[in-house]
Amino acid sequence: MTLRFKPGWLVAFLILHGVLAAQNDDLLTRIWAGVQQAQKKFTTGCGTITETRTSPLMVKPMVLHGKFCAQGTTLFTLQYLEPNPIQIRFNGDYLNVKTDGDKTEILEVGSGVRRAQSSFSRENSIEKLKKDFTITVNEESRDFEMKLVPRTDIFRRRLHYMVVKLSKRDFLPRSLEVDGTSGVNSVFAIDVTSTNTKLSPDMFEVMKPK
Repeated sequence: MTLRFKPGWLVAFLILHGVLAAQNDDLLTRIWAGVQQAQKKFTTGCGTITETRTSPLMVKPMVLHGKFCAQGTTLFTLQYLEPNPIQIRFNGDYLNVKTDGDKTEILEVGSGVRRAQSSFSRENSIEKLKKDFTITVNEESRDFEMKLVPRTDIFRRRLHYMVVKLSKRDFLPRSLEVDGTSGVNSVFAIDVTSTNTKLSPDMFEVMKPK
């Protein structure tokens, strides 16, 4: 199965490095404040990812292992190493997906991503999320868990729900579950191994349409 990133799917994935907000009650306000602090404290982050993907069309789950680096909310690279090499890069406006056959798919997704990100990262994000999502929050021993179920068509067309787990210690992501309307469910186990390291701009270079 080829990994394909569409704009709405990418927005969900960007939550991995801090594009997140919450409704205005006590627990959600605590999470919102912690995430805002983490966004200021951690300017870059790298680590490993294990994705477990399931679908009614798949005989058994597909498990992908890789590594990622992110800088802010506009620069992102993900490289799957197993079972098949796949390289994904996002740089503001363009998304590149390169497979082991050396073919690169170029997607212009910037405007769609920015529109969707406005639900998570702008000053009115709390109020906007109340309109866009029904949010359930749980506090566990090590994590905060947030389940977001779309209420509006712009998200409902692509997602059934998302579940995000954040570390209570530093508000960095520990896992992300994305249940898409395509029938594919992906659970990402995330281990952030370094933060605030200087990253080479070459990591985020992308091909653009000719």
